Amino acid sequence: MTDVTPPTDGPRAPKLPKISFEFFPPKTEEMERNLWDTIKRLAPLDPNFVSVTYGAGGSTRERTHATIVRMLRETDLLPAAHLTCVGASRTEIDEVVDRYHDAGVRHVVALRGDPASGIGTPFVAHPDGYQTSPELVAGIKKRHGDIEVSVSAYPEKHPEARDFDADIDTLQAKVDAGAARAITQVFFDNEFYLRYLDRVRARNIEIPIVPGIMPMHNFKQARNFVTRTGTTVPDWLAQKFDGLDNDADTRKLVAATVAAGQVQKLFKHGVDTFHFYTMNRADLVFTICHLLGIRPKATQEAA
Repeated sequence: MTDVTPPTDGPRAPKLPKISFEFFPPKTEEMERNLWDTIKRLAPLDPNFVSVTYGAGGSTRERTHATIVRMLRETDLLPAAHLTCVGASRTEIDEVVDRYHDAGVRHVVALRGDPASGIGTPFVAHPDGYQTSPELVAGIKKRHGDIEVSVSAYPEKHPEARDFDADIDTLQAKVDAGAARAITQVFFDNEFYLRYLDRVRARNIEIPIVPGIMPMHNFKQARNFVTRTGTTVPDWLAQKFDGLDNDADTRKLVAATVAAGQVQKLFKHGVDTFHFYTMNRADLVFTICHLLGIRPKATQEAA
């Protein structure tokens, strides 16, 4: 069985990992209720921040904004707004940044974004827009220097990058523009992340490179999606879900065990911060955090 042994109790218990969560803005009233049930369940785990995604071409712009404003109004969470270069002029994007700043947002996840025509098609920037993610980072920092900016990183290389050196050149440009943190694309083989981290540190890039972890709620759907974005799904992982297409309960147990084991092994390598792609579901992420020794804040205070 994968090692998911939590830290021991008592005064010598090791430092617990720091965590953050990603959500996406809901499209329907039912999805909104589900999102807020998820937030209610996960918020007591005291994440460093939570991010809310931004659809291709700004298709969820208003829903992202509404979700973040409600978080600020009704919770103690620190929301980070996703923002992309896709489908908008610099003036439009600057106005979005201003609106977030006026609402109290002080953290933006700045991304180039996927092509509006779909993953795998050529990226074409808006003629009057930010052309690259480093330009977007610089634009945000120039406009509001008190906004912290996180960016993306790719343990298996961005699919469009010529090679790893070119990919890390782009990361360096984001850092030079003012990025304070990078969050990785999902990966399932820790060696990809650890080798990537060695490459980044060899280039004297010292910002945190936070691993992005995605529990596989539905393995086949998740595999189809992540492989389109360049993520390798190892054979050993596929084998763990073999025969479970019609057994959702067992899939959940396997997914929680696999993801918790992945995080635990990274933690033993000195990685102490993790970003969970929740898919707006609390069950697996809460379970994984529990296995890692993380408890709801109210429970910790009562102990």
